[in-house]
Amino acid sequence: MMILRITGLACLLSMASVAMAEPLDGSKWRTFDDADGKPKAVVQISSKGGVMTGTIVEQLGVPAITNCTKCSGALKDRPLVGLPIIYGLKANGKNEYDHGAILDPATGKTYKLKGKLSADGQTLELRGFIGFSMLGRNQVWKRVK
Repeated sequence: MMILRITGLACLLSMASVAMAEPLDGSKWRTFDDADGKPKAVVQISSKGGVMTGTIVEQLGVPAITNCTKCSGALKDRPLVGLPIIYGLKANGKNEYDHGAILDPATGKTYKLKGKLSADGQTLELRGFIGFSMLGRNQVWKRVK
């Protein structure tokens, strides 16, 4: 009987760790303009093998740009809707993420990325940076329900 309880507890713990590792998978997030704070876009995050990507699925309001004209390579001139902007993000425990990269379609520049999900799961604080995390800026995204 004790072995059955231990086995059951181990199964529950392993399922809980999987659920905590990727609470972003399939979620949609509203982004906001840094200058005026207005909603800008909706980004959907998906995960494959523990590595997350984020793709713009909708532009909100009157978009300043509709194509990634300043991007290079295969992303050059692609429409923003459908454009992947987050790459390689990985959970590192307790609702924190790192080792990612984020593309700024307005400038065509890519930055290192880390993030933290709020305890209630409704806000995602992302930090894009060059080199060291101190040299960057934060954005707070809100979960789309």
